[in-house]
Amino acid sequence: MNDAQDRNELAEDRTDWAEDRTLMANERTFAGWMRTGLAAVGIGLGFNALFGKLDPVWVAKGIATIFIAIGVFVFWSAQRNASAVQSRMDSHDAAPIRTSNMKLIAAAMAFASACLAVGIWAIDLRS
Repeated sequence: MNDAQDRNELAEDRTDWAEDRTLMANERTFAGWMRTGLAAVGIGLGFNALFGKLDPVWVAKGIATIFIAIGVFVFWSAQRNASAVQSRMDSHDAAPIRTSNMKLIAAAMAFASACLAVGIWAIDLRS
């Protein structure tokens, strides 16, 4: 009976560790998606910088804004999915990032990106 109890405890430990690994993998995935969103914003900014002097001006600004909007969508989607996974899991030995912090990070990135889009429309690169 003692041997069976030891096996059950080891199995529970392995399950707990697997859950902790899954939580940490979720955080890495969240970070990866945030980098992808930043890349989309960077492409938009770069596109505007390279092609901002084209005629008509609104074309380059519009394409840049589309890329920035894609980045904002990626930020929102990343935090939504990461928060959903996190809420379904229990941490044991790991100390995962709180979902409120994920939402705060994503909101800050989205706000800064939206400000960048407004700035693109406000600045005149022709001078």
